[in-house]
Amino acid sequence: MCNGTEAQAAILDWALPDMSGFELLGALRERGIELPIVFLTGYSLVERELQALGRGAVDFIDKARGTEVLAHRLRVVIEGRRHVSAAAKARVERHGDITLHPSSARAMWRQRDIGLTITEYKILVQLVTHMGQPQTYRSIYDIARYDGFVAGSGNSGHNANVRALIKRIRRKFLVVDSDFSEIENMPGVGYRWRDLQP
Repeated sequence: MCNGTEAQAAILDWALPDMSGFELLGALRERGIELPIVFLTGYSLVERELQALGRGAVDFIDKARGTEVLAHRLRVVIEGRRHVSAAAKARVERHGDITLHPSSARAMWRQRDIGLTITEYKILVQLVTHMGQPQTYRSIYDIARYDGFVAGSGNSGHNANVRALIKRIRRKFLVVDSDFSEIENMPGVGYRWRDLQP
């Protein structure tokens, strides 16, 4: 809180004059400051993203995405935190080898943090909570954007965007488990999380 104004989130750049944004994030956490941290950076390397998310950042945004994407993602972070109840903070959801932490939007695969962004986490929740049921390209895209958002050309222009999102999510799982194969493609429909039942 500064001059009577309470911050709802903080934006850090990876490269700062006296220390890295990653070091500043660590310093904030060591002082018990739990403000949601979003990284805005020109260094969109997966390793750096995983480092930041592993240390407690809630999102990692490439500067090239522009201010409209940044503003949207900040709204999602702030609104999401406002609606987390005390019960939700304590709740942990386990589905086989995946553990979901709704209060912090964290996903653990076999007790290892996957390092998902807020949007990736929301897509994962949709897949996992509808285990075995196909989720359409459109329904997945609506999570990433908003209902009715038009992307690409034609009625299926958003499919390529969904494929890219799922590819990113899978890649993060593969970093912690090279045998990961729970997200299945349903040709012409979308994706599903493989059912636990044999």
